[in-house]
Amino acid sequence: MLKTCLIITAMLLPAAVFAEQGSGRKFQTPPDAWKTLPSKRSTRSNPCASFGPGFVKLEGSDTCVKLGGGISVGGGMSTGR
Repeated sequence: MLKTCLIITAMLLPAAVFAEQGSGRKFQTPPDAWKTLPSKRSTRSNPCASFGPGFVKLEGSDTCVKLGGGISVGGGMSTGR
């Protein structure tokens, strides 16, 4: 069993080395890759502001939504009667 594993490893090792050498692609980063893109919100006003703070318009529709949530904690006790 050990001999079989060593033979298989010895056969696959050169194939892995040649496969690694074959991918000699050099990717170049465009000169403007690290520039910050302008924000969409800064160029237009919020049409849902009339509903109150936190409302936003869904893309592609006329619907305004506000996401929110809350946390509740409860406790109780029993005397065992």
